[in-house]
Amino acid sequence: MRNPLGPPLLRRASVGALALAAIWAPGTARATAPPAPESARIPFAERYHAVQHGGFARAANASTSCRTAAAAPSEPPCAAAREGQVPAVNGNFDMFYVDVDDDPGTYNSSRAELRLPAGSRVTYARLYWGGNLLAGEQKPARDNGRVLIAEPGGAYKELLADTVVGHRVARGADAFQASADVTALVRSSGPGMWTVGQVNTAMGRSRSGAWGGWTLVVAYEDPAQPRRTLSLHDGFDSLDRPAEVRLNGLHAPRGAGGQVGLVAYNGDRGGTGDSLTYTTAGHAPVPLHDSADPADDVLNSTIDEPGPVRARREPAYANTLGYDSDVFDLGTALVQGGDQLTFRLVSQRDAAWAGALFAAVDAP
Repeated sequence: MRNPLGPPLLRRASVGALALAAIWAPGTARATAPPAPESARIPFAERYHAVQHGGFARAANASTSCRTAAAAPSEPPCAAAREGQVPAVNGNFDMFYVDVDDDPGTYNSSRAELRLPAGSRVTYARLYWGGNLLAGEQKPARDNGRVLIAEPGGAYKELLADTVVGHRVARGADAFQASADVTALVRSSGPGMWTVGQVNTAMGRSRSGAWGGWTLVVAYEDPAQPRRTLSLHDGFDSLDRPAEVRLNGLHAPRGAGGQVGLVAYNGDRGGTGDSLTYTTAGHAPVPLHDSADPADDVLNSTIDEPGPVRARREPAYANTLGYDSDVFDLGTALVQGGDQLTFRLVSQRDAAWAGALFAAVDAP
């Protein structure tokens, strides 16, 4: 498991100036924290592991989208692109911020619903956020490790990264991902619409495109659900080479089921060459896909999960134009069971970035 820098700081935020204010706890003095160090490449490693009755829940949304006004003649219509009605990628557009809150001091904000089973208990929660600092403008990296978060019905609190921040310049992009442990906040606040603002991402137009977003990953315990192995891995690297995650020590029994979730950046819709597969010892790779994510275009700017009813988002764009946070059902491919379960993410197109992978698999 990774060793974090220390407990995250949750502070009430003076949003307009992003000022450091009192630590998020009554009666404490003002304090500041040094910025988290950065690294151009963070190899994927296990962040959290548990064997318990329960699973993972996830809330996610994008922080940027296309401008609806002043489209160039060569651009597809922004509204149609957002709804997935026309082929479109972020490099086609002059990109701007999503901003759904009523606070004039925030320049970007979006919401998403966290769903938790009744009677469940949160055992771990982590927020991931990231984006591209270089598009029509160059954003400074000093705010990469800082974001605002508001629980359902609550006010913004400043959240600082509690582990090394990934930050790499490559192929026309200046990309980063940061994260922080938010277990205490999610455990006390529970399900509902969560808001995240001030993700440090650029607006404007470039060949690599502007993109950014956030994902809240929550492990929970629920005695009404099967016993499962829960594993959360994270890291940060461009997909110039495949990313592999092996769930060490996991043995899936015959008939096992499960789900896997992925966080990635700058996947473009409409091409081919992006795939997420998994294998167990002695078996051929199995591609993961669903109705929203083709097997050869899995990084296609979607926020999707299994089930007939999708979690609410504000805004709820079908094409997030460069941000992927998807959950896949492992289906029946584990009916023979197996060990050495390994996931492999491949991109054969322009620069894409992998940030996190989490899996819940039935345990013996």
